[in-house]
Amino acid sequence: MVQLYNLHPFGSQQVVPCKLEPERFCGGGPDALFVAAGSKVEAFAVAGQELCQPRCAFSTLGRVLRLVYSEAGDYLVAIEEKNQATFLRAYVNWRSKRTENSRVCIRMVGHNVEAPFRETFRDQMSIVEMPLSETPLCISCCPVKGDLLVGCTNKLVLFSLKYQIINEEFPVLDFERSLIIHIHNITPVEISFCVGYVAVMSDLEVLILKLESNPKNGESVHHHPYKPNSPVTQANDEGTSNETLQLESEDFVICQKPMELLGQNSEQSGVSVTLESTGLDDEKIKYFHVQHLLYRRFAPDISSYVLSDDIKLHSLQLLPIYQTDSLTSERKNLSQEKELLSLFCFFSLPHVGYLYLVVKSVELMSVYQYPEKSQQAVLTPQFLHVITSNNLQCFTVRCSAAAAREEDPYVDSTLKACPPVSMDVCALRIQLFIGLKAICHFKNHIILLTKADPEAIPERREAPRRLLSRKDTSVKLKTPPVAEAGWNLYIVNTISPVQLYKEMVDYSNTYKTAKTQSCIHLLSEAHLLVRAALMDASQLEPGEKAELLEAFKESCGHLGDCYSRLDTQYSHLALPYYKMSGLSMAEVLARVDWAVEEGSQKYERGLIFYISHSLYENLDEELSEELAVKVVQMFHVAEPKQLPHILCSPSMKNINPLTAMSYLRKLDTSGFSSILVTLTKAAMALKMGDLDMYRKEVKSHSEMKLVCGFILEPRLLIQQKKGQMVPTELAVHLKETQPGLLVASILGLQKNNKIGIEESDSFFKVLCGKDGDMIPQLLVDFWEAQLIACLPDVLLQELFFKLTSQYIWRLSKKQPPDTIPLRTSKDLINACSHYGLIYPWVNVLITSDSLADKNYTEDLSKLQSLICGPSFDIASIVPFLEPLSEDTVAGLSVQVLCRTRLKEYEQCIDTLLERCPEAVVPYANHELKEENRTLWWKKLLPELCQRIKCGGEKYQLYLSSLKETLSVVAVELELRDFLNVLPEDGTAAFFLPYLLYCSQKKSLT
Repeated sequence: MVQLYNLHPFGSQQVVPCKLEPERFCGGGPDALFVAAGSKVEAFAVAGQELCQPRCAFSTLGRVLRLVYSEAGDYLVAIEEKNQATFLRAYVNWRSKRTENSRVCIRMVGHNVEAPFRETFRDQMSIVEMPLSETPLCISCCPVKGDLLVGCTNKLVLFSLKYQIINEEFPVLDFERSLIIHIHNITPVEISFCVGYVAVMSDLEVLILKLESNPKNGESVHHHPYKPNSPVTQANDEGTSNETLQLESEDFVICQKPMELLGQNSEQSGVSVTLESTGLDDEKIKYFHVQHLLYRRFAPDISSYVLSDDIKLHSLQLLPIYQTDSLTSERKNLSQEKELLSLFCFFSLPHVGYLYLVVKSVELMSVYQYPEKSQQAVLTPQFLHVITSNNLQCFTVRCSAAAAREEDPYVDSTLKACPPVSMDVCALRIQLFIGLKAICHFKNHIILLTKADPEAIPERREAPRRLLSRKDTSVKLKTPPVAEAGWNLYIVNTISPVQLYKEMVDYSNTYKTAKTQSCIHLLSEAHLLVRAALMDASQLEPGEKAELLEAFKESCGHLGDCYSRLDTQYSHLALPYYKMSGLSMAEVLARVDWAVEEGSQKYERGLIFYISHSLYENLDEELSEELAVKVVQMFHVAEPKQLPHILCSPSMKNINPLTAMSYLRKLDTSGFSSILVTLTKAAMALKMGDLDMYRKEVKSHSEMKLVCGFILEPRLLIQQKKGQMVPTELAVHLKETQPGLLVASILGLQKNNKIGIEESDSFFKVLCGKDGDMIPQLLVDFWEAQLIACLPDVLLQELFFKLTSQYIWRLSKKQPPDTIPLRTSKDLINACSHYGLIYPWVNVLITSDSLADKNYTEDLSKLQSLICGPSFDIASIVPFLEPLSEDTVAGLSVQVLCRTRLKEYEQCIDTLLERCPEAVVPYANHELKEENRTLWWKKLLPELCQRIKCGGEKYQLYLSSLKETLSVVAVELELRDFLNVLPEDGTAAFFLPYLLYCSQKKSLT
């Protein structure tokens, strides 16, 4: 049974002053009500001070069978009957109908208005006749585009709404028959149409289709007339029909079993659907393919002797919900359309109603069990209104819950929440109304038709055992010859969502002390009510949205309170609801009842979950000392393992360190990490200024364990405040006393994805007080540690670039590091494969000049080692070597190293001969090997001979190098080849020993 709350969703009511008993009525946009009676339609004002006042009236051809208003296009369409013939007519520009005798223009659908007559349409109503080959049974208008769908036997006809633009301010409405949907094996009793979605209902069947504008599988478009069934098919159908008639005797009726088919399975329903395009080729939107979404068939209830009317479906409706930011603000902008967010389909049996979600996926959302037989129902984004013979019932719906999940992907996360679609529906009110016959809804009004029928006595032709016979489905009613019963047409105003929300919140307070699910259920209903009102922005009055937003935040706060205090499996929802409420952590804590009962305080999971997550998220909110102590006390009782983490939050900055230390000492560290407790104690000792206690705590564990502790809680070193990274007091102290531990800890955080590459760089800059491009030595130490650790996420070449740029900058500026480097070049070569052994000839080059600054030498050695390493991309660094001048030994060594790695050996030989001849032979011994050995006699030997001829200060160096070169060449070449490479003008006595060695090397070997 549906839970009933005795709330008051209905407000005042007024009687509509109709002259005749209404046969049909419907809403007319935001400000009008149409009532059809006899052969006339009356329009009444329903807005402002003129509520229920007659507005205009116009005559129809005859009795109105169906009446529908379309807000898109602002027109009224009716199925009218006269002399046993039915007509389909649309009434456009009805607002210009001042009096009943005013001129009216009648034209055929698709008729092109003559130019001289166009201006007359501005000030008079037009009636558009839409002839059909078959009798129209039902009609529906698309609420977005204004297209008209007409249901006939075995077919649906779609009329597209068109605008003939006369001028910028006044378009003439017209229709074009664009599509025929042929449907077999189902006769429409009611239809509903919305943006390509079609719902068709017969007495016991419901079919939902989607018309798609793109051809399926790229099929081409063919405009062809519909072909009826072949004679063979017709013969088979007739044969089947005859068999059914034979099987159906006086005492039997054939009933098909109930069925529900969703998605593609609904194509197996046996209902065939084909499309016949009748529109023009230049039509903007064409439907080429139909997709089956839902088929549901119900079986008649034959468990009791009931009338056939008791087992028929009624109240088919497609309810759209639009994107909240895509609603049109002015009806004049015809090109702007509402963007569909979600679509729902409702239909009902006399005792059960069904609500389906039909966009993206088709699923049954809610089932409504009525306490008594229903006659009609209307669905709104907030409620389902159902009428019985004597009651107006108001049920809650889950449309806004489903639409919220479509609109916002963050719903059902730690950021946002919404009551579940599966939550049980409830009845807010069952209002007594005698003789209810019909209902419709628009804006914040419900229109009710009541009629006190005289007692009718059913007279059955046959015995009760006949039950349901297809030959006799009608029942004669014997009505006493009395005067016609009284009737009334009421406008019932629904109260504002905010007012009803406040009543629901007040009602929920009765459940607070009991701590039951009823409190959550009713507050969830209130939340969905406000959420639905915010989604239906077109219904909001000016200034009402701000009031609704405030109520929305308040409802989130109430739900957060419930989930934080009640022990449920959904306690975690306290976090997103409190976030959505906009309440600060201090405001949430102020709502907590801190009263201690019987000497012990129990804290529910929801509150603990919210506080712990809020403190983990580094909110820019600092709790007062009093609240901080309460939080520590709470976690000491409920979650002692979380206490070290809680104390590291920036929000707990104001906690008294003595109080925090007292709670930390009470912790039993056997069950969880003692290192984390130790580091938290050390941080508190620093706050108190007790360095002895700090040293005692830090020395109780090895550096490796301390690094593990920082990985468990990074906020011991780094905190976020207002989006900026701030080093903690502990980090500043480690920089001065244990920089190696600090670098290893940040490296551990990066390795475990607790901090990013850019964040770690920024941390060291802030820690060392360096701005802009200034790089502290501690950051260089960190980069070197990254190379040693070989982190997978670090871009190797980018790290090389950072280091070489810093080495080059310091060497060019002769700028020493601001602190002593943690590792020397030898340490890096031994620990990291990316740092290579420095080539021997480089040492010869360096020793040729004295460098007083040891740090300068270290930077140079590290740079040279990187260049000599196997991973370094030399070409990428060459453009940045410009600050290093070759006039210095540092610049010379780096330039020659880079050219050597680029295999520019001849240029290097020339440079060394010019700048450092003593390094030429060591360079050649190391570099001129294998395919490059020919450079000994092709490049080096001729160059030395030429420079010796020129003499000069370096004559002796060149001569010594020449002798070593001749010794190598004599070993490498044969005698004849050796003679060919010697200079022709050389002194024979100088070269003779090398010639003798070259000639004798064969016999020696």
